[in-house]
Amino acid sequence: MKNAALEKSSHLEYFNIAISVDCVIFGYEDKQLKVLLIKSDLEEFEGMWSLLGDLVRPDEDLEAASYRVLQERTGLDDVYLEQVYTFGATGRHPSGRVITTAYYALVNIHTYKLANTDNELHWHPVSELGTMAFDHKNIVDTCLKRLQEAVLEHPIVFNLLPKKFSLRELQDVYEAILGVELDRRNFRKRITLKGWLDDLNEMEEDVPHRPGKVYCLKEVFGRHGKKALKPAPVLHS
Repeated sequence: MKNAALEKSSHLEYFNIAISVDCVIFGYEDKQLKVLLIKSDLEEFEGMWSLLGDLVRPDEDLEAASYRVLQERTGLDDVYLEQVYTFGATGRHPSGRVITTAYYALVNIHTYKLANTDNELHWHPVSELGTMAFDHKNIVDTCLKRLQEAVLEHPIVFNLLPKKFSLRELQDVYEAILGVELDRRNFRKRITLKGWLDDLNEMEEDVPHRPGKVYCLKEVFGRHGKKALKPAPVLHS
């Protein structure tokens, strides 16, 4: 029977592969779903936008690395975060073999103030993204698809909204994420049947339209709606 040292010495090429994490940080503003991007600092991708990410340190696990990236690059910490997919194409990084695991985060843009503005850290409308560094456009598209599936079944969209909101505002967020217009009556019926909302017996104030009722997410679902979530399978490419 071989030991770990022998296993490593006989497969050195397998132990020279880097692992990274990339964070797709979604926010919502002006009726648009946005993603937080930064200018790439690699010469090969000069002038191109990229996701926030970093190599995983030898002494940290994947989730710890993803939260570290969020904290170091943005100052964000207490946010909704979900692992989505692992990308392992051989030529995805010009420095060598790097396998990355993507996470998406949901952030209320108006609650969290970015602590870091290096490399033009900036919110970009998802609908206006063009070519990006590495395979990051594919990563964004993959995470967006997972988000679109998740918001139909789990109360996570509320991480993008203030604590109090109207059904009009809630529908606007869903339309921004799904990329389609929703029938007002059918949307309200489906949301009511979900049982996610508490009616606060309040009305909107200072709005340019007829004031609507104000709601909030039921406390039973927790701060980030995580109680209603089923563990997402980790897929590998």
